Amino acid sequence: MDWTAAMSVISASFLASFVEVVEAFTIVLAVGTVRGWRPALLGTAAGLAVLFALVLLLGPLFTLIPLKSLQIVIGVLLLLFGMRWLRKAILRSAGIIPLHDEDLAFSKETGQLQEDAKARADRADFLAMATAFKAVVLEGVEVVFIVLAVGGGRGLIVAASLGALVACVIVGLIGALVHKPLSTVPENTLKFVVGIMLSAFGTFWVLEGLGGSWPGADFAIIVLALGFGVVGFLANRLIIGKMSNTKRVAS
Repeated sequence: MDWTAAMSVISASFLASFVEVVEAFTIVLAVGTVRGWRPALLGTAAGLAVLFALVLLLGPLFTLIPLKSLQIVIGVLLLLFGMRWLRKAILRSAGIIPLHDEDLAFSKETGQLQEDAKARADRADFLAMATAFKAVVLEGVEVVFIVLAVGGGRGLIVAASLGALVACVIVGLIGALVHKPLSTVPENTLKFVVGIMLSAFGTFWVLEGLGGSWPGADFAIIVLALGFGVVGFLANRLIIGKMSNTKRVAS
């Protein structure tokens, strides 16, 4: 196993999973706070079971696809996925679109659950469980995709799964201790980093799938990530500069 590739895969999977798990945890916490932990944990367990089954189903299918074709498909998807994360992180940092606020999301979710409980008292627990289930599955599907994508291009699905598992455990432990939304997590910074890493992996896999080779082998992933990071930072500065000039002209 190449440790440069393995550590890159684990890091990308961990950071991406951490962001998604934090968002899912906020909703599960809202369910537990309003309706109790039984429906919250039942919904979470059901969601995790669905995701686990998805990994068991899709993982072996990757071995049936020729490696070069798999790398091209995964590379393109990762590049598109990573650029989407990177674009949103840049726009949020520049203030063009609002930052994700876990406290606000928690307040909205608890308010909606309380309204549902009043309107449908006989089904309140079921709706609460369904809310937790939906949150875990929707956020978890992205985690499953990232785990399979960053790990499948080089047979490192186990390493990618390890990164995702560690993220889940850490968020769960922190959440159990603080018992409130993890609003202090620098989510947009993490999304910026994840966007960089996914874009780097995507570019790397595409060239390998086309039969090319990178100077420095797997070390090129780090160089690509640095390149995307510089471009992302410069794009962010350029957008902020243009917005400042526009405001000065308008005033």
